[in-house]
Amino acid sequence: MMRVAAFASLLMLAVPSIAETVPEPDSYRMEQYRAPVPNTLTGATVVDIDAAHVLWSTGHAVFIDVLPRAPKPAELPKGTVWREQPRLSIPGAIWLPNVGYGQLAQASAGYFETEMAQATNSDLNAPVVFFCLSECWMSWNAAKRAVTELGYKQVYWFPDGTDGWDNANYPTEVISPVPGFGARD
Repeated sequence: MMRVAAFASLLMLAVPSIAETVPEPDSYRMEQYRAPVPNTLTGATVVDIDAAHVLWSTGHAVFIDVLPRAPKPAELPKGTVWREQPRLSIPGAIWLPNVGYGQLAQASAGYFETEMAQATNSDLNAPVVFFCLSECWMSWNAAKRAVTELGYKQVYWFPDGTDGWDNANYPTEVISPVPGFGARD
């Protein structure tokens, strides 16, 4: 019995090292985008589910979904009908797919800048909330890019994304990507 108690005590001591926090990188995440994320984002405010819901409920923030859009499989036989899985997201969110990668092609960067200006009426003080899925670096990268490259001042990062939103039983709706790069108009 004492051995079991001693083992349990050792296990309890080991738990904090298992759940170490992820350090905030100096630059963008370049690979393994579905992985534990940091608790911080310099220049942005990290919001939990309750704060995200308040921002959404008041309607004072623009919600930006950055989930990548799945490419059509190249190996489909000619004439095969391919149907994308619908994107269930936070109601009213703007879907800017593929803008959360660590490095953006010039076309993607231009799309991001143009659509952010459109969504915020070119107001760098407009509050914007970036999200994707839980443990998704795409939203972290996009929020960082909005702060460091585009100069937005009221950037919120919602790391729980639509997974957390759905788990809290908040409403979702099917959204379509904003036409342009990565959206396959």
